[in-house]
Amino acid sequence: MIPPGETIGILGGGQLGRMLALAAANLGYRCHVYAPEADSVAADVSAAFTQGHYDDQAALAAFAAQCAVVTYEFENVAAGPLAAIGEHAPLHPPVRALEVAQDRVNEKSFVEALGGRPAPWAQVDSAADLAAAIARIGAPGILKTRRDGYDGKGQWRIMEPADAARLDLPAVPLIYEGFVRFEGEFSVILVRDAAGDVRFWDSARNEHESGILARSTVPAPAFIAAQVEAARALAANVADALDYVGVLTLEFFATADGPVFNEMAPRVHNSGHWTIEGALVSQFENHIRAICALPLGSTALAAQGAVMDNLIGDAACDWAQILSDPANHLHLYGKAAVRPGRKMGHVTRLIL
Repeated sequence: MIPPGETIGILGGGQLGRMLALAAANLGYRCHVYAPEADSVAADVSAAFTQGHYDDQAALAAFAAQCAVVTYEFENVAAGPLAAIGEHAPLHPPVRALEVAQDRVNEKSFVEALGGRPAPWAQVDSAADLAAAIARIGAPGILKTRRDGYDGKGQWRIMEPADAARLDLPAVPLIYEGFVRFEGEFSVILVRDAAGDVRFWDSARNEHESGILARSTVPAPAFIAAQVEAARALAANVADALDYVGVLTLEFFATADGPVFNEMAPRVHNSGHWTIEGALVSQFENHIRAICALPLGSTALAAQGAVMDNLIGDAACDWAQILSDPANHLHLYGKAAVRPGRKMGHVTRLIL
């Protein structure tokens, strides 16, 4: 058990790290952020900050030596250099979770081996591979980078086979996925401690715009709720297979044939931001509890439900109007520059 007063290291300087640091501070911990960018909204609310590259093993080792435990808020970090951290402080979630989640081929193969059902997919390393994948899986489909894509980045829709011929394929490993006909999207968010105790938050219905999460709503409608049990079983199997410690998220499509796995995130997740006000203990606090080996808190709803809307781009400029409604819980992330498609904050309303 890591007692309050110790320092928690956070790899990544974005809003997820910011909210982890705020939750840690409420429990009496100091946080030390490590990120390559000089401008870090997580560092703004933390006790210490190290600017360094994720592949700088000497800097990572020096950072870890100042921490009692290290976690991460950003999964697109090369797994190899993180061995330098393990020599000085425990790292949670484990490196194996990164290795699986940051490569879509590894991720889908791993989930299939545990009985999960992803969309039909094929590895693509050349134009010939893409043509063969479309011939086998069909179109429409989505061509994605195997690594680093998020919020709709690194993706190309292929509506018909001729679209593939017009693409200038990037010189990176790719994956082709067939379209899934779905009625809705939802996420399963769990927390697991080192002893294997697993707890789930209510699953939210997620609505996306331009590939970016726009709204999460709990409770989810009945057609999603009927598929949550099966999705939770898979998520628990994934967590157990990885010997996972911390918060883990799996995203699903709700289809006429049951849940279809979309992707996993080995970290706290945007679709769980509603838990700050809407659950008895938030995803951020329970992540801190898990990595510090504290007793896990209740994931039960604190109200009848909640609606969380992301504030994307200049939507955050309406902060005064948002605050004019006393029922709104506003979270601004402290980002200096407003850009289209950039997550600037979120607002949550409880259903009482």
